[in-house]
Amino acid sequence: MNTSTPNLLQVHSVRESDNHVALADTADAESIVLFVGHPHKEMLAENDQFRCVVTENVEDAKKVMYQLQHVFKRMPAVIIYRFESGYESALSEWESFFSTRQFLSSIPFFIYADKGFDELKPLVKKYGFIDDVITRDVWHMLGNKVAIVSKFKRMRAIPAYRKRGITKRLYTRRFYSNFMKRSLDVMLAGTGLLLLSPLLVLIATLIRLESKGPIFYAAKRAGRNYRVFKFYKFRTMIPDADKQLDKIKHLNQYEGSNAGPVFIKVSNDPRVTKLGSFLRNSSLDELPQLLNVLKGDMSLVGNRPLPLYEATTLTTDDWVERFLAPAGITGLWQVSKRGKKDMSVKERIDLDINYAHKRSFRYDMWLMVNTPRALVQKDNV
Repeated sequence: MNTSTPNLLQVHSVRESDNHVALADTADAESIVLFVGHPHKEMLAENDQFRCVVTENVEDAKKVMYQLQHVFKRMPAVIIYRFESGYESALSEWESFFSTRQFLSSIPFFIYADKGFDELKPLVKKYGFIDDVITRDVWHMLGNKVAIVSKFKRMRAIPAYRKRGITKRLYTRRFYSNFMKRSLDVMLAGTGLLLLSPLLVLIATLIRLESKGPIFYAAKRAGRNYRVFKFYKFRTMIPDADKQLDKIKHLNQYEGSNAGPVFIKVSNDPRVTKLGSFLRNSSLDELPQLLNVLKGDMSLVGNRPLPLYEATTLTTDDWVERFLAPAGITGLWQVSKRGKKDMSVKERIDLDINYAHKRSFRYDMWLMVNTPRALVQKDNV
């Protein structure tokens, strides 16, 4: 045990009494992280929401889980596997382990990587038990991420969300609908990027001429299942806009409290440039998101991916359902409420949840047909 980091419990052995001593110290812990690999001790010390049990390999991790279940009647809140050489055999071992233990299906499983976030995303698609790839940048948000993913997986494991009395499936798994949706995304996004390339070059040139700074705005957003990805837009604000967020929160048009969800939208935001205002009102700033669609991070239709400071406030049972739907460029909220000042936080979340329940390929087509009339906003937000 490492006394310098009290929330880190190092398991050197799972044999005889060594591991019993380490695990006994976690018996009263509220949440346990099972970390497989060699973590940065300083990183683990930064997050005091969890007690961390660390094992060197998958075999030891499985023995720890057995002891947690049968001796302490506990299960880890999350399993984190550090990416390293030999990962293919390790992930295959995890896949075989989970296939025979369906009762573990609600435990979030993350891959931790120091770098190479985008390169590792194919692993998430290949191995269905992997929920996301995380880095140290989001480590301080691990508690919120675990809460959302675990609730999502529990809801996905049952045919209906009984707490709300819903009798229909929260989202369809029909192969035809999903196949058609993805096919349409790839076809339209690819064609759109090709045909609009002259306009994209023109906008990029004007942004560079108007102000110094990057042409594109890239930020981490949370999409379906709270999966974090890099979200692209044309830059419409001054270069250091994110650092000035606290200065304009008093102008927020959404009403909120510290105890509830937080959305921020400001009319006539002083950080927006003149060209940026035009790009926003015409929605041209969102054209680079077609690249997100091609990459599979987003769909053409879905719920808007949220900045991480907003997503971390939506971890309750009443709100987390909005993450059941894929992230999208347009959706029910944009078609019915975009640009209006009289929208409350609850209305916005309800619209997102409504789409998550009703979404289908036919419904997506209806929303796409009705999107053009919502492209030109009535308010400068």
